[in-house]
Amino acid sequence: LHLDPEEKFISSKKNLLLSAFNETTKGAGYYQLNISSNTLKKLMDGDYRFAGVQKANLADNILFTRESFTEFPDVWTSNLQFQNPVKLSNANPQQKNYVWGSVSLVSWVSLDNVPLQGLLYKPENFDPKKKYPMIVYFYEKESENLHRHVVPSPTRASINYTVYTSSGYLVFVPDIVYKIGYPGESAHNCILPGVSSLIAQGFVDEKRIGIQGHSWGGYQTAYLITKTNMFAAAEAGAPVVNMISAYGGIRWESGYSRMFQYEHSQSRLGGTLWEKPLLYLENSPIFFADKIKTPLLMMHNDADGAVPWYQGIEYYMALRRLQKPVWMLNYNGQGHGLTQRQDRTDFTIRLKQFFDHYLQNAPMPVWMKEGVPAIRKGILSGY
Repeated sequence: LHLDPEEKFISSKKNLLLSAFNETTKGAGYYQLNISSNTLKKLMDGDYRFAGVQKANLADNILFTRESFTEFPDVWTSNLQFQNPVKLSNANPQQKNYVWGSVSLVSWVSLDNVPLQGLLYKPENFDPKKKYPMIVYFYEKESENLHRHVVPSPTRASINYTVYTSSGYLVFVPDIVYKIGYPGESAHNCILPGVSSLIAQGFVDEKRIGIQGHSWGGYQTAYLITKTNMFAAAEAGAPVVNMISAYGGIRWESGYSRMFQYEHSQSRLGGTLWEKPLLYLENSPIFFADKIKTPLLMMHNDADGAVPWYQGIEYYMALRRLQKPVWMLNYNGQGHGLTQRQDRTDFTIRLKQFFDHYLQNAPMPVWMKEGVPAIRKGILSGY
């Protein structure tokens, strides 16, 4: 860690402060490295996330933050050895007035026999003898965020874990590992056995499981509901659904051709459209839309600079043509994720109403039952 912003080089006569992360427990801490003797000394560790270390200019004291899912990242102080740390702030005292939840690390094995980890967020006063509705959210690997504090707030694109645990939901966040050429199948082979392992423990209501993802997670959500009927409801934000039509597009925000990401980046298909046309077809949910039985909500905005919103239109039109239950939200002028607070608040409400209807038997809101005509957009909420 760089404690002196004016220091231009690392002196071999000084001790270095190193941050550490435990890949097994997901805890963190700090170590001191003596370069001249090549010795390492543990200063502090624990089941927390630490950040923001700053040293005083005229003293050997530091400030840092400490957090967990249940602990707000308040400011602490100590000496450079992290001895006798003292908490300085109490920035979120109102938290004690609300139900919150907890989080634990869970493990299972993929269908490809790969050991995996994930996070399971539980409601406060969780009772393993009861059955709970559950939402599955994912984006590649998230287990390293075990000790991240999540403040309830209007969402940019994805569910807020604390909002949902406070409302009686389980939230499962599985890690995913990928095989080149098979991103959709990889998600399927990692996520489904993870969900099944939790169902087997007896506290998940297997008839009330939802799935939600945005961007790359939105693609995988759109793919998974073509392969399984496990989920009672799904939300896919800004999904790529047709890798053939998307391949020749442009990321409008950066001006890049989209081809690179399908060949060698996140989509991991491992070749051009002409080299591996069947992989582009097999990994595109739109060609299997007729298999879908899961109600689907999408959010795709007309100023999206990462995933062109005609991808969302393609899926919406396909599912409407096939007479499948589908809704699509478009926040005019918004990009890949929502930035305006009024739009974030609106999406948070609609997303929760959608899941509450299918997973907690809440009444269907007007916007789902009757829709909101374009000429009344911004006037009629339909909540």
